[in-house]
Amino acid sequence: MSQRTPFFPAREHRLRLAELGILDRRRLWAGFALAVVLPAGVELVAAAAGSRDVSLAMLLALAAAVVVALVGGLWPAILAAVLGMLALNWFSTDPVGSFVVARGESVVELVVFLAVACSVALAVGASARRYEQARQAAAEADAMSELAVGILGSAGDTGEFLERVRATLGLRAVTLVARRTDDAGQVASGWDVLASAGEAPPVSHAAADDSVAPDGYYTLLVGGHALDAGERRMLQAFGAYLVAMRQRDQLARSRADNRRLEEGNSIRTAILQAVSHDLRTPLAGIKLSVSSLRQPTVEFTREEEAELLGTIEDYTDRLTGLVSNLLDMSRITADTVRPLLRPVAWRDVLPAAALAAGDAVDLIPANEPRVAADPVLLERVVANLVENALRYAPGAAVEVRARSGVPGPDGRPCGELRVIDHGGGVPPEDLLAIFRPFQRSGDASARGGVGLGLAVAKGFAEAMGGRIEAEATTGGGLTMVVSLPLWEGGRA
Repeated sequence: MSQRTPFFPAREHRLRLAELGILDRRRLWAGFALAVVLPAGVELVAAAAGSRDVSLAMLLALAAAVVVALVGGLWPAILAAVLGMLALNWFSTDPVGSFVVARGESVVELVVFLAVACSVALAVGASARRYEQARQAAAEADAMSELAVGILGSAGDTGEFLERVRATLGLRAVTLVARRTDDAGQVASGWDVLASAGEAPPVSHAAADDSVAPDGYYTLLVGGHALDAGERRMLQAFGAYLVAMRQRDQLARSRADNRRLEEGNSIRTAILQAVSHDLRTPLAGIKLSVSSLRQPTVEFTREEEAELLGTIEDYTDRLTGLVSNLLDMSRITADTVRPLLRPVAWRDVLPAAALAAGDAVDLIPANEPRVAADPVLLERVVANLVENALRYAPGAAVEVRARSGVPGPDGRPCGELRVIDHGGGVPPEDLLAIFRPFQRSGDASARGGVGLGLAVAKGFAEAMGGRIEAEATTGGGLTMVVSLPLWEGGRA
């Protein structure tokens, strides 16, 4: 296995001599200017003050070398030390006004001064360089932190990420390219542009001013200027974060695809199980009734014939409901439900057959505000809920109530419809399970259906921006609560 290059190359802790010599060009030239002016200046000031103290003059020259080292680094400080030694020789060492040294002790003093000044300049230059490195590292860390916080608060779009990188580094444009792959997933020649930000983004290595490859597959092309060492380190770190972010998104998409495949397989398996029993039973009943009616040797009374025809009609209605729910569940699973929202009154979607038979009681005020819903989908939702309530609460009237002004999950006011039955109810631990596809209360098949009615209702309600919840009815039974956003300004 090939060893990958680390994103942050290791730095040596020991500063090289070249690193001490320059902080940046403006400070370098300012240091050289001070190196020329300060040594002679302090000696002239001392001479004008009438001072002949050699020790004081050496301290002033040493201080001038330190100031130059702080401003311009090592080489201007060495120049200041040399010029300071010459100024001491000219102004403070006998004979004054000459570079000739009369005493041997003065030579030693000047040499020691030069050595001390150069040593101090070296130490001060190293400190200044360390300070600059620390300041640069802190700036890079702040930029990385600000970018990371901005990315975490964004939607995770690659173009938005590149725009933040471009603005942080002051580049004209940034482009993310990836190696081209063939149909088999193998790396081929050429590059594909994945995303870009800025003006006139480069689309090839030849058009870019510089490039950074965070790994062997992705490369960042930059336009505007060549990157210095610090910018290259930052862009490489940004690239590593971008690669991790794209890999995370790919994993999330793979998980979502796998989840959809798993749900689809579960739905198909359950459909096959439903077809093997719940769909075959009505078909067998219809077949038996039709075959009986077609018997030429059997004469049925009018009552018997009506009963057989009623059986055919009942089983046909049951088949129609089963097939509709199966198709609706397939649409919900495939995420192909596209509701057309409009203002809808709750009373307009109540199941007319149940109300006419007196099985459901309409307790909705005439002026109840409208909700934003697809009337066809909402009618299916309410019909499924009422049908479910009638099935599990036989002999008891089902109440349908509505109210408005209920706060939704996003804080917006919602309209709420309650389908209340007074049957046996559902245990609290099963209130969530009843919305699963092919799930019946108690898994009892004697009451008919394949357990899709509530799952379809929940899927349609969520597609319209609402929700369905189940709760226990006071005194026994089950209450289904449908919540949908109110249509702005509309009343029934």
